[in-house]
Amino acid sequence: MKKKMIFSLFAGVAISVTALYFAFKNVPFSELIEYFQSIDYFWMFVSLLFVGLSFYMRALRWQVILRTASRISFWRAYHPMMIGFMLNCILPARIGELARPAILQQKEKVPFTTGLATVATERLFDLLFLILLFAVVLSVVDIDPNIEMSFGSYTLNRTTLLNIGSGMVKLSLILIFGIALISIDRFRKLIRLVIMKIPGLFSFAGAGTQDTIGKYFSLPMVSIMENIAAGFGLVKDVKNLALCLFFSLTIWLLQAVSYYIITLGCPGINISLFEATVVLIIICFFIALPSVPGFWGLWEAGAVFALSLFAIGAKEASGFALVSHAIQMFPVIIAGFISAIIYGVNIRQIQYNS
Repeated sequence: MKKKMIFSLFAGVAISVTALYFAFKNVPFSELIEYFQSIDYFWMFVSLLFVGLSFYMRALRWQVILRTASRISFWRAYHPMMIGFMLNCILPARIGELARPAILQQKEKVPFTTGLATVATERLFDLLFLILLFAVVLSVVDIDPNIEMSFGSYTLNRTTLLNIGSGMVKLSLILIFGIALISIDRFRKLIRLVIMKIPGLFSFAGAGTQDTIGKYFSLPMVSIMENIAAGFGLVKDVKNLALCLFFSLTIWLLQAVSYYIITLGCPGINISLFEATVVLIIICFFIALPSVPGFWGLWEAGAVFALSLFAIGAKEASGFALVSHAIQMFPVIIAGFISAIIYGVNIRQIQYNS
């Protein structure tokens, strides 16, 4: 297991270095170092406060979503959430999304499928607000179709943004349809009835075979469906739904303000709060593409592309990209490790199980 972890670590570092090379291959390194020395890091610490507040609000939102399945305290929602985000930063395939329900199952006895449904619900809120904000960006900001950046096998331009946006809309519609289907009692009873009748299709194989199919397929499938329905139970409570919408709006506002505050300490980055929000949205869209753990390289390329829309030079944009990425990532990794220690979670075991 240690060899596997060491190999994964070195592979991740190698891929990240390669990704950063593609993002910054046209930026003189000496000028970038000089730019870092000119940054006012006081504003970076102020930005950190808003990043921390945004994760505080995320924990509150997840706690509300979890009410439909299990009432747990703020900290018992916060710690699994931060561990999950930390794992997303250091491991591939966004494995932290699976780690959260796994930790809930282990520590709070919440069924895995229920926990996974609450994570999906939370992600749906983020998706909907991201799509809404992107629609505002497209209606206000004129993204020149001739502006593009190459990053590995990707070409970052207006067309790429629109393709990602289209994919997000489709994913949101699928999630909404699935949640609606599972959450409506009449449809769920119909699905349960169909599942329980499946063993009867094998009457030619004998009663023993039918009992086996019922025990090991039909009953587990019904149980999984009910657990998922419990995780999606938020949609039935208008008060909780409104509360989650409020939290989601606040989370995105805090994130946008954190980006804007970073610009106050970065020489040559003179953009408004709205323009900083545009940068945030474009980065979020580009890091939706398959990438290395922590989105290293792709994040920076997205930031440089976004800032080029506002005539920001490559050196200044690259400096902002690295600093903003570090502020958004490293505190999350540190907080996740601290949560793992406090909550008594074995990170290696979570990695193995997930």
